[in-house]
Amino acid sequence: MRIKLVSANSNFDFLSKGRIAALFSLVLVLTSIGMFVGKGLNLGIDFKGGILIEAQSQSGPADLSALRQNMNGLALGEISIQTFGTDRDVLVRVQRQEGDEQAQIAAIQLITSTLGETYDVRRTEFVGPTIGAELARKGVLAVMCALLAIMVYIWFRFEWQFSIAAIIALTHDVVSTVGLFSLTNFEFNLATIAAILTIAGYSINDTVVVFDRVRENLRRYKSWEQRDILNKSLNETLARTVMTSVTTALALLAIIIFGGAVLRDFALAMLWGVTIGTYSSIFVAVGLLSRFSLNRGDEDKDDGTPRPEYER
Repeated sequence: MRIKLVSANSNFDFLSKGRIAALFSLVLVLTSIGMFVGKGLNLGIDFKGGILIEAQSQSGPADLSALRQNMNGLALGEISIQTFGTDRDVLVRVQRQEGDEQAQIAAIQLITSTLGETYDVRRTEFVGPTIGAELARKGVLAVMCALLAIMVYIWFRFEWQFSIAAIIALTHDVVSTVGLFSLTNFEFNLATIAAILTIAGYSINDTVVVFDRVRENLRRYKSWEQRDILNKSLNETLARTVMTSVTTALALLAIIIFGGAVLRDFALAMLWGVTIGTYSSIFVAVGLLSRFSLNRGDEDKDDGTPRPEYER
């Protein structure tokens, strides 16, 4: 028996919810920008530089209070200690030390000796401020170049109206994802940049499927109003969109539950991206497209199909 999350013959009037969707998107984007400007991001070692040490207690749950007391006496500056994954796993973050590479190595050795034999050091990282700033610039550049390339592709693949709608929808997804990281205080690092680029790719793939059906129906139903054509296109691709989103979300939930802390933030960003990307493909991209007067083409004749009566 085939599982159908959405009927293949659905007939919803999506565009009638355009004002509600526009208000929601506006609040979401403005809130995300406000969170970013006001609170900022919890930048990881990749961007702000410093030392990161991952260790695991070999004698039961980690005693964070004792670790903090011991670490604070090392005079290494700002130190953050937290558990992740299980109560035995510890993540130690230390600000960059004054001096050259030898000063950073000395600090790592000091922290490792303070942890003692009861902790097994699993991972050690150090990133300098110059490299961190360069990674931040390249990360932002990568996102901007990806969005620009997608815009150009959609422009050539369809028309300029489709390109404008797609890039605004993608920007909506990226900004809201950044706002999510600011709100939750999840670490923002290179893995997050990879998640944002993946979200952009996922979202535009879904949007292109809808746009392709819109273009096909514009040529087929010439006597229909543009609004009816857009709604029909969304309904015809709805089952595919929902099934793709749900199966992707199930895989991401498995990563969140079983993948550990290292993959958690990436998977959460992707889960949010799948959700907001599906929403934006339907309500933002096509909603914006409805504001333009689209070219109907002249390849085909109207097949005479009556206009639909929408489900309420």
